Amino acid sequence: MTEGPRWTRGRFLRAAVGGGVVASGAAIAARTGSGTSQAATPDAEILSLFLLLEQVQEGFYRAALESGRLSGRLLEFASTVGRQETAHVAFLSERLGDRARERPRSDFESALRTPAAFADAAIALEEAAIGAYVGQGASLSRDAVGPIATLVAVEARQAAWVRDLAGVSPAPRAADPARNPDDVLADLRDRGFLA
Repeated sequence: MTEGPRWTRGRFLRAAVGGGVVASGAAIAARTGSGTSQAATPDAEILSLFLLLEQVQEGFYRAALESGRLSGRLLEFASTVGRQETAHVAFLSERLGDRARERPRSDFESALRTPAAFADAAIALEEAAIGAYVGQGASLSRDAVGPIATLVAVEARQAAWVRDLAGVSPAPRAADPARNPDDVLADLRDRGFLA
């Protein structure tokens, strides 16, 4: 009896990512009526979403630092994570080139009234970003998946850090659920973080 090829974790992920890219290309072709797909188009759409989320986070941490309402460990968190979000924005903007979006308008005033409000908003923002990354990451082309995975890892550490500072479980689930981009953006609009 001969054995078929073994399904290693790497082989499975390559197949899953490849399938996601094919499905995304087919969906775009169906929407545009085109018989061919362009890998750059789904990547650009997804990276643009990620850039928007990173810009909102960067703006939130900048506003938190400028408010002067944080101290101690929350101030250290906001300062550290703010620099990381700035690096994420620069990284995604560079990847998108002239397709990079303008910075969105945001209102963080209610989220910055107290340190507890800041921590709750930071948790919501970090969790939203992770959910979007998980939900959309597999649809990226093979060339984009690796670099984007490095951002997801940092976002997860940021979420765990602020959850710990807020006194809630840093890892409340065994796996983070994927979130639909429209739901993530609607949530940010409801909170006033996205105009």
